[in-house]
Amino acid sequence: MKPYLIGIAGGSASGKTTLIKRLQDTYAPHEICVISQDHYYKPLSEQQTDSNGEVNFDLPSGIDFKRLVRDVRKLQKGNPVEIVEYTFNNPNIFPKPILFKPAPIIVVEGLFIYTDSKLDELFDLKLYIEASLDVMLKRRMRRDAVERGMTKEQIEYQWNEHVLPAYRDYLLPYKENVDLIIVNNTHFENSFRVLLNHLSSVLSS
Repeated sequence: MKPYLIGIAGGSASGKTTLIKRLQDTYAPHEICVISQDHYYKPLSEQQTDSNGEVNFDLPSGIDFKRLVRDVRKLQKGNPVEIVEYTFNNPNIFPKPILFKPAPIIVVEGLFIYTDSKLDELFDLKLYIEASLDVMLKRRMRRDAVERGMTKEQIEYQWNEHVLPAYRDYLLPYKENVDLIIVNNTHFENSFRVLLNHLSSVLSS
């Protein structure tokens, strides 16, 4: 059976990782394969900088979509893919190899996955996770301090100068073209049940 390809996009800290973890807890490892757009960032030397000389990682141009599309197509054909983990330039984390194995359900998640037309046309189901800006900022403050070793000032600068403009320009315009919007200000239990029912019907057909 051809793998069922799901796209999951949404603002920074909207809950994409939480939703994916729920899916991975629901399905066995051989049933689901998850690919993150983040592992396809171009080298630091190829990233754009803002007017203050700070690298702006919140631009679709910073993602190697050609390589991502190529790897997704390999998985669709039943071939495994091996890449190197992206560590957000955190010097305290040593990059590890990651092996993606073909599975009946393939999930591709990331901020900008719907901006690339060749990737967008591959999806069988497109999801968008939504949360209020206040909620996303609070979550990002906690996450980036712990996981990425950033200071409060660095997080706030990125949020105001990079994250919000990207949210307006490269996320919201694509929201109206998705199949399911999941609101995650506090929880997404009802939407998650709808998603699981849909996947059950797809996999059993």
